[in-house]
Amino acid sequence: KNKTKAEYIRVSLPEERAYIFETEIKKNVPAKEIKSLLEFRLEENVPISARDAIFDYEIIPNSDNENVAKVVVVAYQRETIMHYYDVCHEAGLTPLSFEVEAQAMARAVVSKACSDDVIMLVDFGKTRTGVGIVGNGVLFYTSTIDIGGGQLSQVLRKVLGDLPESELTNLKNTFGLIGDVEDNKIYDALVPTISIIKDEIAMRMQYWHQRGKNRAARRIKKIIISGGSVNLRGLPEYLTEVLGVNCGRANVWENAFDTSLTIPPIDKRYSYGYATAVGLALKNTV
Repeated sequence: KNKTKAEYIRVSLPEERAYIFETEIKKNVPAKEIKSLLEFRLEENVPISARDAIFDYEIIPNSDNENVAKVVVVAYQRETIMHYYDVCHEAGLTPLSFEVEAQAMARAVVSKACSDDVIMLVDFGKTRTGVGIVGNGVLFYTSTIDIGGGQLSQVLRKVLGDLPESELTNLKNTFGLIGDVEDNKIYDALVPTISIIKDEIAMRMQYWHQRGKNRAARRIKKIIISGGSVNLRGLPEYLTEVLGVNCGRANVWENAFDTSLTIPPIDKRYSYGYATAVGLALKNTV
C-alpha cells in the first residue's frame, strides 16, 4: 500500500486449492433459491461441508435442453479465503473479489473472437505449471503440475555447471527446444523434463475430452501459454506438434487495449507473467 497508494484489491486464489464441478438446475428455479439448492449438492461433489466452504457459481446456457441450465460451481475452504482476506486488511487494503487464478487469466488472454471455443490455459511458472480449461468465458476445470521453469534450470546446471539463474534463463530463451547446430546438450537436457509436462497436459486433455455427453463440443480448440517461464524458445511449436492442438503464447493485453494504438507499459517478454494481474484488473470491465 505504501508503494501503490491503493485502497482496494482484487485477489487471485491458487488453483490447487479450488474445487470445481458442473451440475444442472431447472431453468424456472428462482434466483434467490439457487444458492441454497447448490449447497445441498456441494457435499456430493467436494470433500468439504457447505458450512466450511465459500462458493460461487455461473449459469451456462444449455442448448441441449430448454428446461435445464448448466451450472459451474467453484468452492474453497472458508479458512483458505479468510487467510487471504486477513492479509489484505492487515495491509490496509479492502478486497473487492476473490477468484481462481485461471479465471482471471482467461479474462485477459482469451479473445472475444474465441470466447465460444473451449480453450486450455497453461501457466508455466517457476515452481509449477497451472492448467485451466475455459469455455464461454467460464472456467470449467483446473489442475496443477508440480514442475516449472526452476526444474529446467536444475537440469541445465547438471550439464553446464553452477551458472547464475540469469545466464541459464538466457540459454533457455536463446536455444531452448530448438537446439544448437554445433552442440545439442541444452536441448538434450531440457527435453526429458518438458516431455513430462507434455505428458501431464496430454493426460488432462484426454480426461477432459472423455467427460460429458457431447464430446465434440468439449474438444479443446487452442492452447494459450503464459507465465514467467514461457519464453523458452520453441515451446509453443513443440506443444503444437506433440499435442496436435494449436498452441501460442498469450497476449496479456488482448482485452485491455489495442497494441497497434497503445504501447504496453511492460516489455513483451516480461508481460507473460502478468496475465493474471491484468485479468483481475479487467473484472467488471469486459
